[in-house]
Amino acid sequence: MGRPQPQHRRLGSRTIALRPARIATVLTLVGLLVLGVGAAATMRQLSGNITTSPLRAGSSVERGAAHGDLNILLLGSDSRDLAEESFGEADGSRRSDAMVLAHLSADDDRIDAVQLPRDTLLDLPACEDTGDGSFPGGRGMLNAALNYGPACSVAAVEELTGVPVDHFVELDFEGFMAIIDALGGLPVCLPDALEDPAADLDLPAGQQTLGGKDALALARTRHAVGDGSDIARLGHQQMVMSAVVQEVTSRQVIARPDRLYSFLDATTSALTVDPGLSGIGDMAALGSRVSRVPTEDISFLTMPWEAAPGDPNRVVPSAEADAVFEHLRRDVPLLSSGGDDGSAADDGGDTEGVDGPGSTAPATTASPTGSPAGPQEPSDVTPIEIAARSADTDLCAS
Repeated sequence: MGRPQPQHRRLGSRTIALRPARIATVLTLVGLLVLGVGAAATMRQLSGNITTSPLRAGSSVERGAAHGDLNILLLGSDSRDLAEESFGEADGSRRSDAMVLAHLSADDDRIDAVQLPRDTLLDLPACEDTGDGSFPGGRGMLNAALNYGPACSVAAVEELTGVPVDHFVELDFEGFMAIIDALGGLPVCLPDALEDPAADLDLPAGQQTLGGKDALALARTRHAVGDGSDIARLGHQQMVMSAVVQEVTSRQVIARPDRLYSFLDATTSALTVDPGLSGIGDMAALGSRVSRVPTEDISFLTMPWEAAPGDPNRVVPSAEADAVFEHLRRDVPLLSSGGDDGSAADDGGDTEGVDGPGSTAPATTASPTGSPAGPQEPSDVTPIEIAARSADTDLCAS
């Protein structure tokens, strides 16, 4: 490939049920633009903060964010080409530390966010040069595509899922820390004390408010959680992101102009987006739609997966993943009822799979009469049973 490849990580033997909230975080940030900013000069300054990169190679018509169902890819970059040197030596590599494909329904009544494990193996498609070099294609991990720019990640996700991507949003380590600090810190609730010298992490159990550096260390630690794999640590990443969603939607941010502006300034400076989201008007249109979705109707789940043939340290989509992606393509709700019936994993992210790697318990519920609750999927769509949580989950619940 001509670029450094990701380090070899062992996944271990346990199934990890993850709750990806990072896409909801970014959509919530966008939503605040329409909720709290009105002055033309302020809008122009915030718009000038935004960095753009092509959605696809070559010329293409960018789809707007105001109408229809939308699929948005969120990329969390692990680039070390940063002002902060404590993350390690810059080597020019740039992989996606987290990938979430979020589907906003055409009726603005739900968001289904599906986490794509970074260690997923597939035949990566060839990518033309959009500013980060070209790639001839070949077998590799999903997260490696970002080495060649967001457009290459978009192409890889479309190859994996068959779901057309309408927009992307990319965020790096420094951007995440700046957003947390602009919020005035992040309230979290830890069931156990956590220590990881490699991540400069030393936190007590219980409720506490973290600055940007500690929040990032909590999201990135491997040695303090689970079996030390990249998949295991995502449980804590999602807990951190759930806390961000809840904090930015609280009146502590919206009702204070000083905090809101600094937050929006940090947010817009931290993001790289496609041209279709490059203007404040574009973000405001998306934000207006997202703001209409109740938090209990934002569902977080993980792509169903299984160990890759010949490599137990990597994963591939399981048979049920095809049904998940079919629901996204056809704008059909993933779950027959919003929310969780208690079968999903706790905030630590670890659970034993009952049917093998990547399997999950049903998240559907029944009405008092015994019939399934919630909207029903069309008869020609493959039914699925997925463990999921909603964005309003109580982080301190046992």
